[in-house]
Amino acid sequence: MRALSAGVTRFVVEDDGPGIPEAKLERVRQPFRRVEGSRNPAAGGTGLGLYIAQQLVRRQGALLVLGNRPEGGLRAGVVF
Repeated sequence: MRALSAGVTRFVVEDDGPGIPEAKLERVRQPFRRVEGSRNPAAGGTGLGLYIAQQLVRRQGALLVLGNRPEGGLRAGVVF
């Protein structure tokens, strides 16, 4: 967590997976949407994780920001 300026704080989570294609970053915010090939279908998953996270963040008056890391992986940030 880092204070960006007076009253603005950002919390960031990063991984080193394959990331999400830029064209699909907005799509994965919708319920029941998964990035095809992003993980083993046998592992399960409903495509609700980022949608639920986004809804919780919005209810707190914050913003969920998604982007790919230059070295690979996804960066998800919450800005309060």
